[in-house]
Amino acid sequence: MAEPTGPANTIDDVKLPTAHPHPLVRALFSFWAPTRKSMRGWALASVVVNAGIAVTGAGVRVTGSGLGCPTWPRCTPDSFIPVAHPETSMLNMLVEFGNRLLTFLVLAVGVACVLAAMRMAPRRTSLVRLAWLQPAGILAQALWGGLVVNTMLNPFTVGMHFLISIGLIAACWALYARSGEGDGPARRVTHRDIRRLGHVLLASVFALLVVGVGVSGTGPHSGDERASRFDLDIEAVARLHADLVYVVVGLTFALLFALHVTNSSPRAARRAALALLGVELAQGVIGYTQYFLAVPAALVLLHVLGSTLVWIAALRVVTSLRTRAQVPAPSPTEAPAAV
Repeated sequence: MAEPTGPANTIDDVKLPTAHPHPLVRALFSFWAPTRKSMRGWALASVVVNAGIAVTGAGVRVTGSGLGCPTWPRCTPDSFIPVAHPETSMLNMLVEFGNRLLTFLVLAVGVACVLAAMRMAPRRTSLVRLAWLQPAGILAQALWGGLVVNTMLNPFTVGMHFLISIGLIAACWALYARSGEGDGPARRVTHRDIRRLGHVLLASVFALLVVGVGVSGTGPHSGDERASRFDLDIEAVARLHADLVYVVVGLTFALLFALHVTNSSPRAARRAALALLGVELAQGVIGYTQYFLAVPAALVLLHVLGSTLVWIAALRVVTSLRTRAQVPAPSPTEAPAAV
């Protein structure tokens, strides 16, 4: 028997994917050996994919593909994938099925966030809890999607489907913000009343989204000709929505003005408020244009994208008005004795 020619390989000789020379491979496997920067990267990715699936869900609706897969969890009564069906066009099936497949991408990013939060050293309980909200929320969202199909696109269930996505985006943004901070108590970085104004602004944006859901559930583009609609006056609901837009824009301008006249306000907060105002103005242009053009489908899709961006920008404003300090690690003399 031949003698070994060298020492045996050890675990230190094994090249992990996180040490791969290609930056894309390292990024994809960064959840396994996370840093503070990569943790924030995965959290930001979760914001993007959750916002993306909210917009593609609107795309399903405006293309009339809401019941492209008429059953759930199967696409058709006897198949999980699109097959020829006498009552549904194959194009509508593919659009709806493609949106269902995107759920797995969103779930994969959520799981990566959980793994990154759990493998961080030292582990931060706050990040782990926020990360777990993602896969739990995504599974709840998937089950609610089944309810949407089974209720034949009832406008209440469709609207809640979007609002659940809004909640998930808030949880993802909270993870992104907290991963760049410490675990110390929250400390405001500007005047107390300015921070309160930011919270009022965020609540107003959420109210605007809720009323916007009512407008969508009353107007055209139901997702399928068999879907029901809210029995509301579309003109009255649209006016209420427009009135809330003025309230939100006014609060944003007030917040921006207060931040600029306060010398102690951080630049990040002023930039966040200015970005929010810009997104709101662009969204207003889209909203009025679609109103005067009788709500074309393409502008509805842009309006949903704008609504999602307004929400993210408002979340950014609120988190820019406070910070959390790093909690110092215990010294060796303070560490608990080993048992």
